[in-house]
Amino acid sequence: MDRIANRFATSRKQKSRVLVTFITAGDPDLATTAKMITVLEEAGADIIELGMPFSDPIADGPTIQLSSERALAVGTTLEDILATVRTVRQSSSIPIILMGYLNPVHAYGYERFASDAAGSGVDGVLLVDMPPEESKEFLHFANRHDLKVIFLLTPTSDEARISKVAQLANGFIYYVTVTGVTGERKVVSSSLSAELAKIRKSVNNPIVAGFGISNPEQAAGVAGLADGVVVGSAIVKMFEKYSGEKLASEVRLFVSSIKKAIYQGDCKL
Repeated sequence: MDRIANRFATSRKQKSRVLVTFITAGDPDLATTAKMITVLEEAGADIIELGMPFSDPIADGPTIQLSSERALAVGTTLEDILATVRTVRQSSSIPIILMGYLNPVHAYGYERFASDAAGSGVDGVLLVDMPPEESKEFLHFANRHDLKVIFLLTPTSDEARISKVAQLANGFIYYVTVTGVTGERKVVSSSLSAELAKIRKSVNNPIVAGFGISNPEQAAGVAGLADGVVVGSAIVKMFEKYSGEKLASEVRLFVSSIKKAIYQGDCKL
């Protein structure tokens, strides 16, 4: 069963867009992570990205860097994250993507990781520092276990990179709406429409857009251009401010507002 493809198909039927939400696994602990996956799903998230905490998250801004530090401080490991996904799978079928950096996966072992991740119920993986040109070995094992591999495209991606990603990607393509690191932005790029139109000429996979989307208005605007919207730092920031039931209620309210905006957005595609 392809949970990711099913979510995009359902979204199209509903004339909506897929909402992808990001949290860091283990922040502040894995019990909270498991609970928050349920909260996110109930609030309207269609796909969950679980950040694999790493000590040198070069593509992330301060908010997600701090969340990785909090997760690592309590001893979060990749094995623990996979065990948490396995537990979540007892009650949830929401697609789950592991997002992070190549080093921990390389240390775990590509074949072992692909087998264990798929066996735990992980649907896909996005390794932000693994260029498609150097992904052959990892893709070999991921494809063997039907683990979707998500690749990034950015405003600076040239025709060769777009063509390579179009050839290798499965699940969906993550389009980074801005250059630089993750984090909330006040405005969405005015050139986003033209950038996505250019990419659509070469790719068949759904495109989700993220980096910097921090409020319902921005989400609604992006929903008219892409197949999905990614919200990360704006959610992770709440983990700095709140805990327990207050955290759950604040996240639920915020994610519900984003989902509502996507339904009401000018979804032209």
